[in-house]
Amino acid sequence: MKILPEPNRSASQTSTVVQLRNWRRGISADKVIGLVPTMGALHEGHRSLIRRAREQCDLVALTIFVNPTQFAPDEDFSTYPRTHEQDLEIARAENVDLVYLANTEELYPAGFATLIDLPALSQRLCGISRPHFFAGVSLIVLKLFHLFEPDKTYFGEKDYQQLVIIEQMTRDLDLDVEIVRCPIVREPDGLALSSRNVNLSAAARE
Repeated sequence: MKILPEPNRSASQTSTVVQLRNWRRGISADKVIGLVPTMGALHEGHRSLIRRAREQCDLVALTIFVNPTQFAPDEDFSTYPRTHEQDLEIARAENVDLVYLANTEELYPAGFATLIDLPALSQRLCGISRPHFFAGVSLIVLKLFHLFEPDKTYFGEKDYQQLVIIEQMTRDLDLDVEIVRCPIVREPDGLALSSRNVNLSAAARE
């Protein structure tokens, strides 16, 4: 059965773990929670994930966090697109229930030392040139799963290796969350939508 959203709701916002956990404790056990993890700079691909979650869940949570643990020192962490006000407008338009604007210092305090790695899957394909990347992704996704305890979480098939690694981690750790695969959304010229597309020159798009 399709779950219809209430119209014109304002998304709640939180940036602390305490507030997030208070929100989570206030949700009754019979409600289905959908989680859409993102790094922000939202586009139509992200909207498609949110809409899928909105169709299937009673409550939809969106995370916006440019996760430093998945960037190497020479990568684009400092220049990654950050469009929080626009992202919040999209969240409101899509009837998101909660937006979590995570705080780096809280998620990764001084002395943080835990690593999550699946070398059989992460050290091939994209992992050859970015050996740090999937460990960082796995770590933040696992932390979000623990914080939100979602019933379903939504990932695009564009980042296919990432998706497979998250599915494997979820199985290996017996996490009680359904990973929902969502199809790739493309621009009119066929390029898969990505927040980094704004940085591409016309020649690079060819």
